[in-house]
Amino acid sequence: MPRIQTTEDKRLEEARLRKKHWKRWGPYLSERQWGTVREDYSPGGTAWEFFPHDHARSRTYRWGEDGIGGISDRHQMMCFGLALWNGRDAILKERLFGLTGNQGNHGEDVKEYYFYLDSTPTHSYMRMLYKYPQAGFPYERLVEESQRRGRGQPEFELLDTGVFSENRYFDIFVEYAKADVEDLLIRITAVNRGPEAAALHVLPQLWFRNTWSWGKDLRRPVARRATSAPGCNCAELQHWQYGKRWLLCAGQPELLFTENETNNARIFGGKNRSPYVKDAFHEYVIYGNKAAVNPEQMGTKVAAYYPLKIDAGQSVTLKLRLTDLEPLEGMQTGAGTVGGFVSPGVQERAEGVPGTNDFGGGYDDLFVTRQKEAEEFYASRIPKELSEDAKAVMRQSFSGMLWSKQFYHYDVRTWLEGDPGGPKPPEERWHGRNKEWTHLYNDDIISMPDKWEYPWYAAWDLAFHCIPLALVDPDFAKEQLILLLREWYMHPNGQLPAYEWSFSDVNPPVHAWAAWRVYKIERRMRGVADRGFLEKVFHKLLLNFTWWVNRQEFAELVRTV
Repeated sequence: MPRIQTTEDKRLEEARLRKKHWKRWGPYLSERQWGTVREDYSPGGTAWEFFPHDHARSRTYRWGEDGIGGISDRHQMMCFGLALWNGRDAILKERLFGLTGNQGNHGEDVKEYYFYLDSTPTHSYMRMLYKYPQAGFPYERLVEESQRRGRGQPEFELLDTGVFSENRYFDIFVEYAKADVEDLLIRITAVNRGPEAAALHVLPQLWFRNTWSWGKDLRRPVARRATSAPGCNCAELQHWQYGKRWLLCAGQPELLFTENETNNARIFGGKNRSPYVKDAFHEYVIYGNKAAVNPEQMGTKVAAYYPLKIDAGQSVTLKLRLTDLEPLEGMQTGAGTVGGFVSPGVQERAEGVPGTNDFGGGYDDLFVTRQKEAEEFYASRIPKELSEDAKAVMRQSFSGMLWSKQFYHYDVRTWLEGDPGGPKPPEERWHGRNKEWTHLYNDDIISMPDKWEYPWYAAWDLAFHCIPLALVDPDFAKEQLILLLREWYMHPNGQLPAYEWSFSDVNPPVHAWAAWRVYKIERRMRGVADRGFLEKVFHKLLLNFTWWVNRQEFAELVRTV
């Protein structure tokens, strides 16, 4: 048992013992899925060009999803993220923009301002900030100026374009508080920092990762409009893995429905399988195309549409809830009453959990409670002798690490062979990137170097990540180290996969050092030495070290011949 028993520590222990799956939902949505090796089916391995940012709003991803300030379940079957429009942008802002490795004068480079502000290890409370300009987003100018500059010149940043002049931007705060394992409260606060009133269209979106279009699993989830509860509109979500969930949207916004399906007509000049496609909300909001969304109010992607006008210096707060509490049965029926039934499994709402019709005091109180628990947790982890500034830096650093967890899915053999429901990949793939790693199967939550610039794990980086992660969540740190040593990750020759651009690249064997450091950190924190962990990793680490030594000796021999 942990030595320090904060409320968050108790959640971590429940998760470790699998009593309650507190980590099932988290910030597992990537900041960028386009331009990745997983989505690249080109003959020459030109990942950036095969799936560019311009395709992302209209083209379905095969291996994962991305979004702004988003969350998902640990297998990324259900995803939630933010879409925004300031009335001037050419496209709906659904994902972060940046330069590809071939566009930036210093390589790939995200051109947005966003900050991970807080998170507990179980993600019982999370908060982030995105800064959205009120002027049209300068996509073309960022690309053109960056390509004009050489490597010896500084990067051309979003701030340099002048779109933040006179503070004409919105601060968009996104907060999550877990009422329970499957009950997430979502609070979005938009603040107008500019000198004048400004329009802001906010579309919190929930969608299902497309697992049905590839010819291997035809089961199709569905979102449909449900009976409205007092003070909110509701979408009922049905997924074959999770059963029923509901998205409750306070303020009774318009609910828009479409399919998470590729707009083949726009991207490839072909025919669409459905008239309702991935970029429907872009068409509806920006161009007023009413026919773009499904009038039957069902699909695999749903948005709550909030068109706002915010005065200078003022803010607007939107409240939503993603829950397994059935809205009409989970209503608050009287002061002090617990009552209410849920679906599936749990028989009653826990004490302190607001009713599904409570978007007022009870809803806000839960955020206060989770914030206090986060304060209590970090007070137990951060040295008391540090200055207040240093404590704030350390806490936000931990939060950044925790927000940088991501669902990573990549089955190399399927990627090489192609899917029954898609075109056959070019033969060149069998002589190109990662061809020696056909055993590799990734379907896990992994700590990323950066969820936009490097939205893929790297063995070297991950080992270093585990050191600070062990200070707040030793179990997750150990799980990460063990994961890369499993037979569906580690190569039969003992090599660990480096990173998706080339799994065969050589990294020094730092895993052994990381495992020893994590062991010692946990022993100091919990007063318990997990020698079973060391026993579990020891033999695989010997294999990895043997591979490294033999490879280095061979390389030295080649150099001397």
